[in-house]
Amino acid sequence: MAARGEDPDADLVGAAVAGDRAALGTLLERHYDRIHALAWQLTGSRSDAEDIAQDVCCTLVGRIGSFRGESRFSTWLIGITFNACRDARRRGRAFRGMTERLAILAGIGRGADHGDVHDAMWVRSAVMKLPAAYRDAVVLVAGQELTHAEAAAILGVAEATVSWRMHEARRRLSGKT
Repeated sequence: MAARGEDPDADLVGAAVAGDRAALGTLLERHYDRIHALAWQLTGSRSDAEDIAQDVCCTLVGRIGSFRGESRFSTWLIGITFNACRDARRRGRAFRGMTERLAILAGIGRGADHGDVHDAMWVRSAVMKLPAAYRDAVVLVAGQELTHAEAAAILGVAEATVSWRMHEARRRLSGKT
């Protein structure tokens, strides 16, 4: 179980589980932008991201009591959001792109100097063409800045599998065969 000192949301989660609506509201406000950003990264659509973010917020109201503290609250919430996006894809919503943040993290996109948009578009296109397993790992590790262990827990695979998928994604994106 994660110690309270390790999770900045621990006190709010405890209060929300005990029925404190204000604490739950604070958690939702604190994490809404991250939920929306991840949904946008995974769907490539602002409207789909808004729908998914709202669904996750509603889901959180009913599932907050099931949080066991085995990870940080934010990691658990990313897992819920990831699964909501996966479900949306299964219902036929197409994965259409990545945000510019991935390009920035990859070091070839538009940064603070508002550089090359062409490179950012290339990265989105290239990542979109990756097999789903690699794409999911890249979004969680590079896009959401999760550790390989945290991504592995969300994806339900071994940490070494996430490491290998990231290696393969880098290899494929670099054009090496």
